[in-house]
Amino acid sequence: MQLHGLIHTFSKEVKIFITAFVVVLSVGYFTGLMFVRNTESVTPAGIEENYLGNEDAVDVAVMKFEKGEREMLTIIHTHILSMSFIFFLIGGLVAITSLPKKLKAFLMVEPFVSILLTFGGIYFMWQGMHWLKYVVMISGILMTVVFVTSAFAVLLQVFKKQ
Repeated sequence: MQLHGLIHTFSKEVKIFITAFVVVLSVGYFTGLMFVRNTESVTPAGIEENYLGNEDAVDVAVMKFEKGEREMLTIIHTHILSMSFIFFLIGGLVAITSLPKKLKAFLMVEPFVSILLTFGGIYFMWQGMHWLKYVVMISGILMTVVFVTSAFAVLLQVFKKQ
């Protein structure tokens, strides 16, 4: 079965369905990013503080406490599973576009590496490997760039003529 460019052969109704899905998925993804920004986890220090707490700090606006093991495992578990599904679905849509094959391969595989680096990094940072906060930040940024690129590419490809 030839997948390359298949998206261009779909009916108008299927293309509208794909568009609605990508738009709603993007709203959900960016709502999650707003939450990350709201918890001040967009800097290495903020990432570390969000999971390890700041109860020893002087003059903090918001007191944060170190997450317990049960909470960490719940965060890691739910995020790895849900983000795997998100990127499986958007990757499946990227697979049927007519983008260059190497770009498609990167957009389809890289998010899974970033998921492991981001959430594995969070767990091991919490375990004491504090330098992983930089890996978490970089892999999280890359994951977001790939999501935006993939979503934008799919939306462009949906209405591109064959």
